[in-house]
Amino acid sequence: MLHLRAKERVFCCLGAGHTHAVNSPKASWKTKTEQSMLLAQIAKLYQVEQMANDESMTYEQRSELRKRLAYPIMRGFEKWIVAYHPKAIPGGRMSKALSYTYNLFERLSRYHLDGRYLPDNNLAENAIRPLAVGRKGFLFCGNHESAENAAIMYSLLGCCKACDVNPREWLTDVFSKIALYNNNYELDLADLLPHNWKLSNKCQNFPKDSN
Repeated sequence: MLHLRAKERVFCCLGAGHTHAVNSPKASWKTKTEQSMLLAQIAKLYQVEQMANDESMTYEQRSELRKRLAYPIMRGFEKWIVAYHPKAIPGGRMSKALSYTYNLFERLSRYHLDGRYLPDNNLAENAIRPLAVGRKGFLFCGNHESAENAAIMYSLLGCCKACDVNPREWLTDVFSKIALYNNNYELDLADLLPHNWKLSNKCQNFPKDSN
């Protein structure tokens, strides 16, 4: 367990820093220019990401681009936080936000080390938003086993959406094959997972009007 923990890398969401800056009341800033400067620095980091997306960079290329362009911005951003924090109104929301950002800055900036990492967890938050809407309703699944089954189904359907797989077609096909897979141990059930299923089946795109 200790060995696994030593290899873990903890990240923080850069989007949270942007939210703090946008939502902080004007009274928390000495001047509006300082708030604009902070938002501009965060915007530059996302411009680097957009550049990588536009050029369809590989993970390795994205990492090199971040090291060359994004990391210097982040180091300057860190220095600005250190310089500005004493000027922020003590106890104000902005002062707390700057303290929070500085204390977690290593985790916030760590995404530049590997192109597979994202600067924020917006994709994950958007993916679970439909579930959050019905959160209270999910408390009443009948029993613990039913709740686990519901969680499994929501996870699988969420994978369908992420992989652009039509869930109706996927379920229909899986239900027709799963008995065969259960009786033949030479077959791998992982082949039926949405991302693998898509590679070996012609499927329609996920319905655009679906949640």
